[in-house]
Amino acid sequence: MPELPEVETTRRGIEPHVAGARILRVAVREARLRWPVPPEVNRAAGQLVRRVARRAKYLLLELESGCLIVHLGMSGSLRLVAADAPPGKHDHVDLVLEGGSSLRLTDPRRFGCLLWSDDGHHPLLEKLGPEPLEADFSAGYLHARSRGRRVAVKHFLMDGQVVVGVGNIYANEALFLAGIAPTRPAGRVSLARYTALAEAVRTVLARAIEAGGTTLRDFVGGDGKPGYFAQELRVYGRTGQPCPRCGTAVRGGQLGQRSAFWCPQCQR
Repeated sequence: MPELPEVETTRRGIEPHVAGARILRVAVREARLRWPVPPEVNRAAGQLVRRVARRAKYLLLELESGCLIVHLGMSGSLRLVAADAPPGKHDHVDLVLEGGSSLRLTDPRRFGCLLWSDDGHHPLLEKLGPEPLEADFSAGYLHARSRGRRVAVKHFLMDGQVVVGVGNIYANEALFLAGIAPTRPAGRVSLARYTALAEAVRTVLARAIEAGGTTLRDFVGGDGKPGYFAQELRVYGRTGQPCPRCGTAVRGGQLGQRSAFWCPQCQR
């Protein structure tokens, strides 16, 4: 599933070509996505795209009046193609732009969405936590939010109401970097260790964005090219392989309904 670095990579890839361009029309070939594509998206026709923003894993195309909200779902992609490029089976929506190009939403599993907002607000965005790369995400914030919580720290870190965009891959990697076992109760992590964890989250996400995201299954960025952060993964998907820090075999298993990977020697 595209996580924050993949979505940010897509945003950075398309923004130079989309910001400042005018949408001529919205071509919806398949409206049955995770939520039906509302007819209001046609209000985008004739409008200038002021900027392409991101909130959590949502891309926001901010227009002169209103906003298009895009989520890539499990395996979706948003990329630029020639306006006359024949659509494939899973190419569900085109935003046809001035100048002969289209921003094409491809979503084989149809778990993504394209929604409309008159003012940039939407119920899907209302209860989201802070962005992990911004100033209001801090060790003090994590420590305060975790007091009394018995949930595993990995689940706590992946809670979008606590902090957005830290999906399974990056939660595993950040916890390894911080030396914290994913099973430890969130309320039993000290402020000092949350200081290490907050920094680890920022480091892992920044590295992944720089590398262009993580290639798992069929993710590609806005330019159609895959990301390469998978080459730098230290524990994710490496069950039985030596820990890059101490050489102990990496453990893997299920924590809740998600996979977890950790070093039993380095993470406590």
